[in-house]
Amino acid sequence: MLRVEELAKHFSGVQALRGVTCDFPAGQVTALMGENGAGKSTLIKIVNGDHRPDGGRVLLDGRPLDLHSPADARSHGIRVIPQEPEIIPHVSVAENVHAGALPRRRGRLLDRAALRERVQSQLVRLGFEHALHPDTLGSALTPAQRQLVEILRALTGEARVIAFDEPTSSLGEHETEALFALITRLREQGLAIVYVSHRLKEIFRLADRIAVLRDGALVGVRQAAEASEGEIVRMMVGRDLSSMFERPGTEAGDVVLDVHEVTTDDVRGITFQVRAGEVVALAGLVGAGRSELSRALAGDLPIRSGTVSVGGRVLRLRHPGDAVRAGLGYAPEERKAQALFLDRSVRDNTSLVILDRLRTFRFVNRAAENRAVAEFVTRLRVRTPSLEHEVRKLSGGNQQKVVLARWLARRPKVLILDEPTRGIDVGAKAEIYHIIADLARSGVAVLVVSSELPEVLGLADRILVMQNGRITGELPRTTATEESILSLAMTDDLTPTPS
Repeated sequence: MLRVEELAKHFSGVQALRGVTCDFPAGQVTALMGENGAGKSTLIKIVNGDHRPDGGRVLLDGRPLDLHSPADARSHGIRVIPQEPEIIPHVSVAENVHAGALPRRRGRLLDRAALRERVQSQLVRLGFEHALHPDTLGSALTPAQRQLVEILRALTGEARVIAFDEPTSSLGEHETEALFALITRLREQGLAIVYVSHRLKEIFRLADRIAVLRDGALVGVRQAAEASEGEIVRMMVGRDLSSMFERPGTEAGDVVLDVHEVTTDDVRGITFQVRAGEVVALAGLVGAGRSELSRALAGDLPIRSGTVSVGGRVLRLRHPGDAVRAGLGYAPEERKAQALFLDRSVRDNTSLVILDRLRTFRFVNRAAENRAVAEFVTRLRVRTPSLEHEVRKLSGGNQQKVVLARWLARRPKVLILDEPTRGIDVGAKAEIYHIIADLARSGVAVLVVSSELPEVLGLADRILVMQNGRITGELPRTTATEESILSLAMTDDLTPTPS
């Protein structure tokens, strides 16, 4: 058994953990839940030796551990699979998996054949052989493949405790099912599993026990078989979120975004419209072309043929600046890699797209910038100590709010949101849903890409379903169901989109 007793930790005056005591029994999956900023990551980092606690201790089989580094944790059989994989870009998958313990021959030479065989057998044993190749360079891996490399790395050697931090946030359906099967086998082998996820369906499918943190303190532990989703949500946020998707009926206005026969390297013959005050969702399975279409509309990928119009004016999209000037905003799926300057402040990240409105000659009016940023940080309830706080130190939900604040400050006519609630907790999700509803109510045309079907059904006025780079159908909110969306997403009568 892994056990933490009276763990306490603070950072720059913020109390991240407040006397947390919790067991993680062998042979069971314990889900660790809570809003962003509740203390989940801090607890896991203490268990992994990344942080030293200010108080309390970590025990394994009743014996206290003195953990100064992840290497110390690993020596005791503790493994953590982070949400953000750490991959060496210029070496192969096999070398990434066994970094620090590469097989040698004749003393110093790397035994590549033995290494490749070892990793290939791991892939087959774990059910990932079709998703990953031992020779692929780290720089060429997709987000899902990077996550699988971390899983393989964690399972080398003698593991006794494995903590998964949002492991399915970038995995497709096949890889997710293989991961669930793996976790089940690890549980049967007697390992203690810590599972962090914001996806309630996953939690109730996998977990034996659910431990909930709020504001750095343990609220309680429930047996999963005896708990309900509503009870766990109330424990997490301290309030009822049953109305998180409620939107008053509004009359859609004129067409704002008009996409006609758009073809790119990834999508073919895409035609649709979004009206003022309307929320349209793009649904489909991983690889359907939704994100690629969004990036093309935002000027980030070239359009081979077809037209994109905003407010009746045909755009010439050579780069993202053309889209911004035309009144089109875009919040990408990978907010850390594609949307945020992590080492810069909340102010700098928010004001990025309105600097042209704040300049006098070549100088930015700092007072006007601070007023503009403060308005939207307050409006979106971004939890930050100050406008000068580094964005990387914010929780995932607050980072996403900073991205949204940026575009609210710009006042776009069209806003494209790609997986706007990926990797954030249920409380922050509810707040972002209300922000989207407010945007639509103010007349913004909103296009949302989401892989979560309840989110699609709750947010959208209309749902466009994509498969293999094409739109396979359109469903109104009043008649759409998860089954009807999946039916259109999995139709097999389409020929592949030409490259």
